[in-house]
Amino acid sequence: MSDPGTVRIAPSILAADFACLGLQVAEAERAGADRIHVDVMDGHFVPNLSMGAAIVQSLRRVTRLPLEVHLMITSPDFFLDEFTQVGSDSFLVHWEGNNNLHRTVQRIRALGKNVGVAINPATPSAALEEIVQDLDQVLVMTVDPGFGHQQFIRMVLPKIARVRELVERRTPGCAVEVDGGIDATTAPAVVRAGATVLVAGSSIFGDAEGVTAAMKRLRTAVDGTQFTELAGPTASQRSR
Repeated sequence: MSDPGTVRIAPSILAADFACLGLQVAEAERAGADRIHVDVMDGHFVPNLSMGAAIVQSLRRVTRLPLEVHLMITSPDFFLDEFTQVGSDSFLVHWEGNNNLHRTVQRIRALGKNVGVAINPATPSAALEEIVQDLDQVLVMTVDPGFGHQQFIRMVLPKIARVRELVERRTPGCAVEVDGGIDATTAPAVVRAGATVLVAGSSIFGDAEGVTAAMKRLRTAVDGTQFTELAGPTASQRSR
């Protein structure tokens, strides 16, 4: 694991080769991954289908890394027990479409798991105001969820900074995670905006030089990068 001062890297297996998934995850772990990101899609909440609890169960046998489950599904509450039983360590649920978000967050807490809330690119950071104090992490999407290999939406960068400001003000221990189009080119700007966890899929599992080389390239790109406020003056500065 990286030391506490470094940015965490969470390879997303959505971009992995499922014919050798266990081998690729093991390689990512050896290369310094901090957690494994599992994208679960139901074809309703997002226009795509992806993996279910059986994948988490299989991964649990081959890695000691935390398994982070990103539930891009309708009514995630119905599946929390199943994913918990097969070895999930944390859950990310979406603000969008969840009319009882506090109830979902409390249910995940009751299961003894870490909990985060994800927001899509068009969802304002203010949507987190009433829930952030209950979270271990916030996930800011920098692509519209549902598919890998999408182009990074640079207009989201100032929102990452606003989320970071909100977290520091309300719940400093909460991680700021960013997902979508993350590679060695986009990662430094994301870290400067305030991200502490990077989800990367195709840039790691789709690299022609292999997972280890891709992990090294991404880590090198963000090492030494410092957070810089991109969203204009903070609330305290505006009040002066």
